[in-house]
Amino acid sequence: MSEAAAVRVMVVDDHPMWREAVARDLAEAGFDVVATAGDGPQAVRRATAARPDVLVLDLNLPGLPGVRVCKELVGADPALRVLVLSASGEHADVLEAVKSGATGYLVKSASTAELLDAVSRTAAGDAVFTPGLAGLVLGEYRRLATDPAPASTDEPGAPRLTDRETEVLRLVAKGLSYKQIAERLVISHRTVQNHVQNTLGKLHLHNRVELVRYAIERGLDGDA
Repeated sequence: MSEAAAVRVMVVDDHPMWREAVARDLAEAGFDVVATAGDGPQAVRRATAARPDVLVLDLNLPGLPGVRVCKELVGADPALRVLVLSASGEHADVLEAVKSGATGYLVKSASTAELLDAVSRTAAGDAVFTPGLAGLVLGEYRRLATDPAPASTDEPGAPRLTDRETEVLRLVAKGLSYKQIAERLVISHRTVQNHVQNTLGKLHLHNRVELVRYAIERGLDGDA
């Protein structure tokens, strides 16, 4: 699993046996597990030092809640991708995690194979959710989109996207994975990633989840 070997992962959970099991599964699959932590403050310190690509994060942590850990670390390093792995599937917890900067949310009933796939996809930039939760997040963003947008892309000096960037953005908003977008547009997975990264830079957004919200606010999730 050569792609996994290049991905630096950190596991944060307050249950030692669970934390060690997840870290072991990731390491055996070829991921580079650079650190683990058992509480909030420790997670912030160790993640700052280890600089993982993906943080697998529990929400229920002593010392500092997972959402605070997420907000603090993503605020300091917008390139960090956070996959929440929680026992809770409560809608309020999912939305709070996403608003704090998490790019994905998996419940702990997920299989090992689902976890490994989720970490790989999170590292690649996909927004990964336990089935049923993705619709919840998109629904919330559609609700938020009924509020006035803080800024309009029609304003003078607003970022201008190329036709292809807009096309990719529209498909991202519809919930397609990078692989599906690549197949739809007959381009490589890497090219899709490059378009998304360019768009994030132009719009001053941090991750795919924010990009989906931006697109929905501007009606790009409908039919062209």
